[in-house]
Amino acid sequence: MSRNLLYPVLGVLLIAVGALGFWAWQEQSSNAVELNVGGRSLSVETR
Repeated sequence: MSRNLLYPVLGVLLIAVGALGFWAWQEQSSNAVELNVGGRSLSVETR
């Protein structure tokens, strides 16, 4: 593979890994509240 093609491919892969990492961090740190109604009880869980 020539260097003219290698560097852009590596750049795209690096950006994709960074974007996926940022997305995973956002999902993990979101302050959502879930209401689960099951049986006779009501539970509130924060993520």
